[in-house]
Amino acid sequence: MRTHLSVEELLSAARRNIERYTPAQARAAQADGAIIVDVRCRSDRQQEGAVPGTIPLALSVLPWRADPESSTRDDRIANRDARLILMCNDGYSSSLAAGDLFKMGFTDVGDMDGGFQAWAAAGLPLESTD
Repeated sequence: MRTHLSVEELLSAARRNIERYTPAQARAAQADGAIIVDVRCRSDRQQEGAVPGTIPLALSVLPWRADPESSTRDDRIANRDARLILMCNDGYSSSLAAGDLFKMGFTDVGDMDGGFQAWAAAGLPLESTD
């Protein structure tokens, strides 16, 4: 009997529980109050730019910043009922992270299909970061 999952199985399981947004849908959701969390590393944001209005948070600390009970929470996202859309570079690690937030009780969490690269390819607004 197999006792492990492949990364594809983990990804599929995570995506069963989250909403996946196209870049255009994510932009519309953001205009309607959704929070886009950019989990890309700082160097990617500096080199490639950022989506206006996003909250940059390192993927490694996201669960602690999102958990309303954590002493290191970020009050901008630490609400299990907030509409959160996670965005990574290509739309894979954001799916896994959104799946983890779902397991933590977040009721309206998803990610951006294709990530930042899909947003940029769609010609949607970008801003430079310092």
